[in-house]
Amino acid sequence: MKKSRRKFTSVFKTKVVLELLKERNTLSEIAQKYEIHPTIISKWKSEFLEKASIVFETEKEKTKESFDPEELFKEIGKMKVENEWLKKKLDPYL
Repeated sequence: MKKSRRKFTSVFKTKVVLELLKERNTLSEIAQKYEIHPTIISKWKSEFLEKASIVFETEKEKTKESFDPEELFKEIGKMKVENEWLKKKLDPYL
C-alpha cells in the first residue's frame, strides 16, 4: 500500500525549529520525537533563520523593497522600444 506524503503546517514547523534553537535536545532527539528526518528539520531551521529578519521590518520597508526603480526603468525602456517598432510597422498601413 502506498504511503501518503505528510504535510506540516507552518505552526508545527516553527514549533520544531524553536525547540531545536533552544538546544535542550539534539537534532536527532528532536527528529525521533516528531518522527521527522533530521535533514528536513535542518532545512526548516535554515529557512527560518533566513527569513527571521522579515518579522521586524516595518510596512514602509517591505513596500520599498518590492519596487526596484532600476527594474521599472528597464521595463519602461523596453516598452518604449517596442512601441516605436510597432509604430514603424503600422505606419505604411495608415
